[in-house]
Amino acid sequence: MPTFKGTQVKLYGKSLDVGQDAPIITLVANDLSEKTVGGSNGSYQVISVMPSIDTGVCQVQTRVFNEKASKLANTKVYSISVDLPFALGRFCGSDGINDMIVLSDFRDKLFGKIYGLLLQDGPLQGLLTRAVIVVNPEGKIVYQEICDEITNEPDYSKALATIK
Repeated sequence: MPTFKGTQVKLYGKSLDVGQDAPIITLVANDLSEKTVGGSNGSYQVISVMPSIDTGVCQVQTRVFNEKASKLANTKVYSISVDLPFALGRFCGSDGINDMIVLSDFRDKLFGKIYGLLLQDGPLQGLLTRAVIVVNPEGKIVYQEICDEITNEPDYSKALATIK
């Protein structure tokens, strides 16, 4: 289980395992359109999960994955939080983030529940924990990191090394 500033927090449900099919979930884009993640779509999916774009670590995570993963061939890069789509759009617009698909799980938190990444307790209860999931073109999870400490950045290199 992850910790927040050293205190253990619980996640809703059970996290998925490497080798499992990545469930297809519909989320909300910053223009309020609906987009899906997971499943087989013919390309790799780097799914960067974070608590809130209004924190420094989440902003760094979004910038790094936008810069590094968006340069990879046959790869779609997603950033997911429960922030309102307007906040996500505002940050990406002001920061020049154009290569990443930024999505919100604010409506029903179904992504967080099904992927086992929704914080069930603690000060950030109701937000998503920090994680990275890589899905291969066939829709299988080939990498997953749920950060041990929510305030720490994920291992970008290790996640991106799984993309061939």
